[in-house]
Amino acid sequence: MNPLVLFFLSSLFITSMSSKVEPLKNTSAHITVMGLVYCDICSNNSFSRHSYFLPGSEVRIDCKFKASWPKTREQISFSVNRTTNRYGMYKLEIPSVDGIACAQAAIDSSCEASLMSSSSKACNIPGYKSTTDEIAIKVKQQNLCIYSLNALNFRPSKTDAGLCGN
Repeated sequence: MNPLVLFFLSSLFITSMSSKVEPLKNTSAHITVMGLVYCDICSNNSFSRHSYFLPGSEVRIDCKFKASWPKTREQISFSVNRTTNRYGMYKLEIPSVDGIACAQAAIDSSCEASLMSSSSKACNIPGYKSTTDEIAIKVKQQNLCIYSLNALNFRPSKTDAGLCGN
């Protein structure tokens, strides 16, 4: 067989084998919403060297996501309470939400976290009570969205001037 014909046929064979059939777009997003709660010992709304994270505190998470289907548009809303872990972190994992693409989720969604109760009697006055400010991390290939909300804090009823200054 002519080497040129053999080369041409093998090129066609390799090209046909390497062309992919496009799979259906995955419109099911995996969403994680997370944040931190800390005790602001010096009552200055910032995490200082005297601050500490509050395990066991209750936080309410309210989210709205817009889902798009070819013929309809829906809004998915939910509200849940979460308890912070030993590191003061709360986390909500939503394994699958149909019709939400993470590329647009940051535009078409909103989440808010609000303080419900403190686990510490010494630090139970709300500082930052709620937050909607977030950092959105999107991974298109896996349709994964991570919403990291700004930290919330409680304060003690009295500030220790010796510890924090005036």
